[in-house]
Amino acid sequence: MRIATWNVNSVRQRVPRLLPWLDQRQPDVVCLQETKLADDAFADLLGDELAARRYAFAAHGEPTWNGVAILSRVGLDDVVVGIPGAPGFPRPEARALSASCAGIRMVSAYVPNGRRPGSEHYRYKLAWLASLREMVAAGPDATVVCGDMNIAPTDEDVFDPAAYVGQTHVTAPERAALAELEGVGLHDVVRDRWPHERVFTYWDYRAGMFHQDLGMRIDLVLAGAPVADRVRAAWVDRQARKGSGPSDHAPVIVDLDEAPDGDIGPVVPPPSAPVTKRGAAKLPQSP
Repeated sequence: MRIATWNVNSVRQRVPRLLPWLDQRQPDVVCLQETKLADDAFADLLGDELAARRYAFAAHGEPTWNGVAILSRVGLDDVVVGIPGAPGFPRPEARALSASCAGIRMVSAYVPNGRRPGSEHYRYKLAWLASLREMVAAGPDATVVCGDMNIAPTDEDVFDPAAYVGQTHVTAPERAALAELEGVGLHDVVRDRWPHERVFTYWDYRAGMFHQDLGMRIDLVLAGAPVADRVRAAWVDRQARKGSGPSDHAPVIVDLDEAPDGDIGPVVPPPSAPVTKRGAAKLPQSP
């Protein structure tokens, strides 16, 4: 069984990349984030194409912003929209969707960005993560939380910690909130499989960040023990970030029970000219 998660950064814009990717990688379950489409529009855009590929789908979206979806060809049952008791900003946003697929409780999550440390949106991010943790803690052990967490778990998950001083995604409270989520029994399966490797999933569109491999690892697959024990491969599909019209995120792929492409990774294909010297580059928005 192949599980994947991908922040597509507008599914309407990404259709020319998404459909060929489904055909090539053949995932059984896909969690999408930042779809940026209302549910009816999602169905109109992709319903026939997904049905032709034997995918059932559930979507929880809104026009212009946010939005999550789950695609599955191994069953899609007990769909739950949102997170019980989760805060809004100020209203509830389309950031979480859960469903059972082949005996696994899948959660597609798009964690709030946080914007600036200490801001109202930052406090919303932490409260939202606490609600996600409570939901997962009350669910089955065979749960997988997939998605754009908008948090780099450690300094090893950014190209240069000094470049992120004063930014969100790397602060101690955010990392503590993520650790508390994992603390309910979830395993970061990519990092577990590749504990010492340079692995990123997001690269800013600007300043040649992708080609220099100046990125962050913020798209995670967090699996309960019954699922983590079945992992045979876990890798970032960097190929999907290359070429024309990509998302600024790459898909993360996890194979359970068997690995059709072998135990490949952590990044496929690896970058050819990464800038690894710290202090050599800044974030594009930095002065």
